[in-house]
Amino acid sequence: MGDSVKIYSSQDFPVYLPKLNLLYDDLFSGGKGFRSYLTGLVGKNIALESKGIELLQQTIEFIHNASLLHDDLVDRSQLRRGKPAAWHKYTPEYAVLAGDYLLARVMVNLSAYGNIDLVHYTAQMISDLLEGEWLQDSVVGDYFINLEQLDRIHILKTSSLFKWCLRAPFIAQKQNDKQLHHLLEEMGKILGQLFQRSDDLLDFNIRNHEGKAVLGDLKSGYLNSFGAYLTQGMSRAEIQAFVQSPDLPAIQRAMGGEEKFQEKLNGFDQINSAMIQLYHHYLSEVSKLISQPELIRELAKLTDVLYWRKKPS
Repeated sequence: MGDSVKIYSSQDFPVYLPKLNLLYDDLFSGGKGFRSYLTGLVGKNIALESKGIELLQQTIEFIHNASLLHDDLVDRSQLRRGKPAAWHKYTPEYAVLAGDYLLARVMVNLSAYGNIDLVHYTAQMISDLLEGEWLQDSVVGDYFINLEQLDRIHILKTSSLFKWCLRAPFIAQKQNDKQLHHLLEEMGKILGQLFQRSDDLLDFNIRNHEGKAVLGDLKSGYLNSFGAYLTQGMSRAEIQAFVQSPDLPAIQRAMGGEEKFQEKLNGFDQINSAMIQLYHHYLSEVSKLISQPELIRELAKLTDVLYWRKKPS
């Protein structure tokens, strides 16, 4: 996805904490660093100083990886990117401490940069992220949740990071145009929702080029966004049969057959295609406010990458 995103100083990972260094190496192993890539893409195209770009890339990686540490522990996920999750390998207590440490380093490093607006916005983003994680944990085992309720969680938990990737470089550069930031906020919200919904499709083996475990969410007691869309209009008995399905063929039988399943998938794609159109409308408005056509071109590609899972060109 571009240059290495594993950027930090010896002050962040001192040699007298060797286990912390090992844990962070594990976190980075196999990760795509997409959020860091996106932050760098925006920063470089608006000519943000290299020191600021590196700080922002480090910040989003620290926050994202802290959330993974906490998520895996809350969910009791045994694996992360095909390897033992940190809580399982290093103990739950250490995973909590490591996640908290990463968030603390974010505040230390951002404070030293001297941009109070950036510190404030980042703190708000972390608050939204944690609120989303809290809400998501509260709906585990709720198989009658709807797409709108899940959207609220995903906007807090997933979109908050994407919004930050788009806006933080402008804040770091002290570009405070309210209309620009409103548009970037809306675009980031959509990108996060598209990413989450596409990731939820992988659970049903749709465009699953990454080979993600099928029905992992459902078997963990979590009805994701596509699952919630599939069960719309079902009776409680039908939903019970759906969530107890051991595999995809059983899912399709619970829905009335493969044709019905495909019909639902097409409907889900249409909903998200409308969201993609809205994203591009916002992007066209952004193009009127900034003079970086290359950035506009690159941002235009993101919907294909995040939802349709096409490789970036």
